[in-house]
Amino acid sequence: MVVELSNLSNLSKAFKALSNEQRLKLFLMIYKWSTGGKTKEECVGCCCEGVEKSFSRACEELNISRSTVSHHFKELISAGLITCTRNGQSYICNINEEAVEAIRQFV
Repeated sequence: MVVELSNLSNLSKAFKALSNEQRLKLFLMIYKWSTGGKTKEECVGCCCEGVEKSFSRACEELNISRSTVSHHFKELISAGLITCTRNGQSYICNINEEAVEAIRQFV
C-alpha cells in the first residue's frame, strides 16, 4: 500500500486526537451512537445518517465536565474525525467515514 504524503498530515492529526484516552472513548461512543453498535456492513440500509446526543449524556458516561467534553468534540472535529451540526441546543454528530477508512488503510 502506498500512502500519499498529503494524507500523512491528516493521519497525524487523527492519531494525535485519538491519543487522548478520553477523546478515544468519546469517539468510540459517538461511533456506537451513530451506528447503533452495528458494523458498517450491518448498517447498510439502516438509518445511520447522524446521531443527536447531548453533552450531558457524554459527561455522565465519561464522568468528565461539560467544558472538557466540548474541548474533546472540538479536537475531534479539528482532526476531521467527526462533524457536528447544531440543532437547537443539541448537536447532530456524524463520524467521518473517509477519515476512519484512511486510518484503516494505513494500519
